[in-house]
Amino acid sequence: MNYNKKNVTQVDVKGKKVLLRCDFNVPRDKKTNAITDDKRIRAALPTIQYLLDNGAAVIACSHLGKPEPDFSKWAKKQAEKGKDPASLTEDKWKKSLEELRMEPVAQRLSELLGKPVILADDVAGPDAHAKAAALKPGEIMLLQNTRFEKGETKNDPAFAKELADMAELFVSDAFGTVHRAHATTAGVAAYLPAVSGFLIGKELSVMGKALDDPARPFVAILGGAKVSDKIPVIENLLTKADKIIIGGGMAYTFIKAQGYEVGDSLLEADRVEFAKEMIETAKTKGVELLLPVDTVVAKEFDANAESKTVPSSEIPAGWQGLDIGEKTRELFAKALEGAGTVVWNGPMGVFEFDKFAEGTRAVARAVANSGAVSIIGGGDSAAAVEQLGFADKITHISTGGGASLEFLEGKALPGVVCLQDA
Repeated sequence: MNYNKKNVTQVDVKGKKVLLRCDFNVPRDKKTNAITDDKRIRAALPTIQYLLDNGAAVIACSHLGKPEPDFSKWAKKQAEKGKDPASLTEDKWKKSLEELRMEPVAQRLSELLGKPVILADDVAGPDAHAKAAALKPGEIMLLQNTRFEKGETKNDPAFAKELADMAELFVSDAFGTVHRAHATTAGVAAYLPAVSGFLIGKELSVMGKALDDPARPFVAILGGAKVSDKIPVIENLLTKADKIIIGGGMAYTFIKAQGYEVGDSLLEADRVEFAKEMIETAKTKGVELLLPVDTVVAKEFDANAESKTVPSSEIPAGWQGLDIGEKTRELFAKALEGAGTVVWNGPMGVFEFDKFAEGTRAVARAVANSGAVSIIGGGDSAAAVEQLGFADKITHISTGGGASLEFLEGKALPGVVCLQDA
């Protein structure tokens, strides 16, 4: 995949109407609907400000949550969740959509920019088109939730054309959505010149280089719950990395593959053979594969559960592994010394429970102190690094969990492929 794509600084934006895809899918309070974390809105500011400062008229768009634009499909999904079919009225459906309108985002964006943000009442309908036509250079408007339109997730060409007709240039800056072939992530690029914003530009340059031309030794750290979530990642990294460190819940499938019992630890029995194959492949390719040598086990999955540390080869029946042990923390930290590039996806244990966060904390500290180009692949690992206070010592924290995982798999991402080559 070609990661060398044109960015917004390489095209003339002056006097142009620019359709800008952002990731404003922010968490909100369930009762008040107020935004509880505006990090994603702040992340879009450099690209927005650049466009406004350089004389563009900005038409921003994003999805928010998972609205269901079809009433019958909404009712069916709610019934499957156990809701009483008789209570599933059109009014309730409309209320579910109302809660996912973009008003709170427009208000917060306006506060951060220090200028008005014009809000459309629809996505690509009469109101959006009228407001886009009247938009002047240096002004910004925001479309309604793109997923209010059925054509968004279906990547409907007619809907993509309606969007594109409002603008002269498409700037993509929502890395968290580029693994999806939706109308506002890929479809509009069939009708408009398409380039990246600063966020996607950084993702492509940092992560692309890490995979294609990494400073060595290249160390990959994989954690999280399941081996099945990371199969293509492991296969791809075995062709690129010098060392692969495996922790978290997925490690127990590898420990089982070595012939040991894992008690009540998380285990994917149908992936044990795959784990055996990967251990052998690593040996064949000369990749150092490191697994936990000791494990913090607990009687139950609870923040205050009775716990102890045992060798990974001696996990007792009735106990479950919730973190890597002290010897493993030292082993993994040692493996990170002198690394040139580190890519990390997935925590080492149940870091949400403070008692079982020590392994993740130790690895985060080792990555931060390694001096390597360090990349955290979104999702739980990003949350862990931020929560544990090491974010400012990491080279790059990816803004997209699913997208960064598919990036590490070596997949072609639709929202990147559609951008113009530099």
